[in-house]
Amino acid sequence: MSAFVPDGQPPHAQLLEQPAGPPDPALGLEQKRDEARNELDDLSKTISVSLDKAAAIEQNIAELEKTSANLRQALIDSAARRKEFEQKIDESEERLARLRLREEEIRTSLRGRRDVLAEVLAALQRMGRNPPPALLVTPEDALASVRSAILLGAVVPGMRAQADRLLADLQALSKLQADALAEKTSVAATIASNLEEEKRMDMLLAENEKLSRENASELEAERKRSEELAAKATSLEGFIRSLEDEISSVREAMEQARLEEERQRQLSEEERERARQRAESGLPDKNRIAPAYAFSSLRQKLELPVTGEILRSYGDADGTGHSAVGMTVASSPGAVVTAPADGWIVFAGAFRSYGQMLILNAGDGYHLVLAGMDEIRTRQGRFVLAGEPIAVMGHERVASATALTLETDRPTLYIEFRKDGTPVDSRPWWTAKDIGRARNDS
Repeated sequence: MSAFVPDGQPPHAQLLEQPAGPPDPALGLEQKRDEARNELDDLSKTISVSLDKAAAIEQNIAELEKTSANLRQALIDSAARRKEFEQKIDESEERLARLRLREEEIRTSLRGRRDVLAEVLAALQRMGRNPPPALLVTPEDALASVRSAILLGAVVPGMRAQADRLLADLQALSKLQADALAEKTSVAATIASNLEEEKRMDMLLAENEKLSRENASELEAERKRSEELAAKATSLEGFIRSLEDEISSVREAMEQARLEEERQRQLSEEERERARQRAESGLPDKNRIAPAYAFSSLRQKLELPVTGEILRSYGDADGTGHSAVGMTVASSPGAVVTAPADGWIVFAGAFRSYGQMLILNAGDGYHLVLAGMDEIRTRQGRFVLAGEPIAVMGHERVASATALTLETDRPTLYIEFRKDGTPVDSRPWWTAKDIGRARNDS
């Protein structure tokens, strides 16, 4: 039995002609999210910063008063904007994935009702070819008319219900497609803004480096010495200890941290209260050369160094039969990495299976370890402020020991907090919004 499709059919009718098939159970939200991510990644490669925009950015930086404090504040502001754009792009990926999943559900529903609708249309076609006879011609004609009326009375309500559901689905499908197009347009504008901010940050970093380049030969010698220590070290704890013993800039950072802790201990209760109020207001001195607050007082105050979703937390199984002593966050390709807290960079470079790694002395006996970046944009011996850009993620996962067992190809950042040489759970330090960004595979 063939289905009757009238001439001048709407484009939506083509959906009814697609071969029916069971929905693919593997075609879930995770797969749709990956498809959206790949599409947005391809889109970002086709967008570039216009010459006019680049000139405006250069002019804006040229007019900036180039003091260390101003440049660093501009970098912190730029990094915050980039992370905001990256978060919006991640949210767009999620929305596009859900729109496409819903679209696939509607298409599957339409294909599932194809046979029922074809039967109804075929019945109407047969009625059109052999219409019921006029009433009161012969008794036989009257009987046939009654039978046709009974048949129509049984079929038409069901057909109307099917048609109503079909119309609702087609309208929902059309709206979903319009929403997806609007989302793509919006995310394209966000990607363009993110690229402009990336260019601004590159220029600011170059200016900041030009201003702060002092004792370059001494710093280069220390960098080479730290690389030698990294090659010899057998553990992260031993490596940090050897850095503190042998690298002068690290020893100076340790001494500054010790003096700051001593100063914090000598504060009166009134001064401590003022410090707590400043911590709540988030307005520390931007010219500071030591952490604004004791690290132990910053619980629920820190923001994740990179925008993304938490794949693994402290204490989770690490895939090798052990428990993770750090957390792992999947990011977007090329995402900016910022300092989670004030502190001194005691190491910046490659270390064993960790890949590119940064170690930040945050004072109060805490070291913060970040690993898995593609490019480090700071140097050993520097004091960095919370929110200051310090590295950039790559475009694919680094094959490090901390990420090998993860089921993702996205770049991943490994974060480990150490207190007096012992790993501790970092979750109490992150803001509630960051802890709520754990992976959801539903």
